[in-house]
Amino acid sequence: MALTDPEAAVIDDLSRPHPMTACGTAWSFMSDQVMGGVSSGTLTREVVAGRMALRLRGDVSLDNNGGFVQAALNLRPDGAAMDASAFAGIVVTVWGREETYNLHLRTDAIERPWQSYRQSFVAEPRWREIILPFQDMEAHRVEAPFDPRSLRRIGLVAIGRAFAADLAIADVRFV
Repeated sequence: MALTDPEAAVIDDLSRPHPMTACGTAWSFMSDQVMGGVSSGTLTREVVAGRMALRLRGDVSLDNNGGFVQAALNLRPDGAAMDASAFAGIVVTVWGREETYNLHLRTDAIERPWQSYRQSFVAEPRWREIILPFQDMEAHRVEAPFDPRSLRRIGLVAIGRAFAADLAIADVRFV
């Protein structure tokens, strides 16, 4: 999908069967178990508070140096980077239980699994659009500044503290 297409701003509007996205990639669930942690969870598609949603649920545990569950997707089917510099950030429409979550972005500058560009948000118990500007992304364990011209992957993450995660996502798009 070219950035000049009218739908280019849509990353996922849940218009395709789960786990496929509007941008032609698939959502995947990941937890700290890939690094020896014990957090567990699920990623489903279901109606939440009257809207179809991607739902990330899990028990985030800090045991064994763990601490996350995540819904993630590549922005291109081949995993290559895309140029998102025409946009100012990402908008997510979310519902939750007054918990803090993160948006994690990965670019070509990311070399290790623990590196990302991050921004936190609170998911309230009502559907709400949250704008996450690229200019507010914080580098986490990476020296290079965030560059939207080499964006590869998006993650919506419950991270950093022990809690019962419950995050519903109705859509994700560039703004």
